Amino acid sequence: MTKTQALKKCNENILKALQMGQELIELAEDGDCFREDESCGVLFGVVRDTGYKIRALAEQEMHKHMNKGNWK
Repeated sequence: MTKTQALKKCNENILKALQMGQELIELAEDGDCFREDESCGVLFGVVRDTGYKIRALAEQEMHKHMNKGNWK
């Protein structure tokens, strides 16, 4: 696929989900570094877990689309 070819909207959304998952993971890392109490640690633990879950599901969906030849 060349740079001039656009992805289908459903695949663009999968890439956005991958990016959002990564951003959540990075937010959790940063939040953990600067937290002031345990409850913040709980919050950023949930944020981290959610980021990993979103990223994993988006990766699975991307591979399904690729295997079916629908990654366009």
